[in-house]
Amino acid sequence: MTVTVPALRCAGLVHVYRVAGTDVAALRGVDLAVQPGQRVALLGRSGSGKSTLLSIVAGVMTPSAGTAEVFGEDLGQITRAGLRRLRGNVLGLMLQGAATNLILFDDAVGNIDYVTSRTLRGDRSVGLDVLDAAGFADLRTPVGLLSPSEQQVVAFAVAMSTRPKLLLMDEPTSRLGDAARDHLLDVLVDATAQQGTAVLVVTHDESVARRMDRMIHIRDGRIAEEATASGRFAVIGADGSVQLPEDALQGAWAPGSLVTVEVDGERAIHLRPQ
Repeated sequence: MTVTVPALRCAGLVHVYRVAGTDVAALRGVDLAVQPGQRVALLGRSGSGKSTLLSIVAGVMTPSAGTAEVFGEDLGQITRAGLRRLRGNVLGLMLQGAATNLILFDDAVGNIDYVTSRTLRGDRSVGLDVLDAAGFADLRTPVGLLSPSEQQVVAFAVAMSTRPKLLLMDEPTSRLGDAARDHLLDVLVDATAQQGTAVLVVTHDESVARRMDRMIHIRDGRIAEEATASGRFAVIGADGSVQLPEDALQGAWAPGSLVTVEVDGERAIHLRPQ
């Protein structure tokens, strides 16, 4: 029997910042698994913890507690050499702002060639296929002279040319209009499906999130809800906690309210305000 190792597994993940002498918990026990080839969106307000989670998975931050594993590699225990190997062979990263990911004086193909020459799994044909699918096969303009939407497509082509097993994306459509956003998403979904690439994308845009296989809503450092094609659901944490939907936290359900918890014979749970 073949056991599939998750592309990403987080268990009890906690991260605490020290700010002005005070501990601030950005993540409060996150449990999350992303399977190979699966596309997952992280949504939440600013300060919810989604960017901290992405930074930990990218190896930029070390978790305060709990575990985060990428294809079985524990990011809390990994060496610098191991992290370099992971980034070269497994992880792809597309930061917010396409120019951050690119050599601005070179053209799209030059950017792809630069990256693929420095990664073991690099394949320039994959990046060229992305450019072709986006209608940019003949693009020879220096990247710094391209429009924001063109730069985003090139940044995605460069990221995919490393043939990552897990691609991390931070607000990849933040500077795009609706038409350019939808065009990039079409290319993204097709390219990652063809390569079997898992995707973890941070976004504020539900139009982006709906194109992924799963939508994970983070609130106050915890996973609050998950949406798939089957519907939208609250998520029970390992400690038994459940965050109520934000629209329920009104009136009788205000923070600090007392409730009774009743479990019926069908294993349904009923909350009743005092």
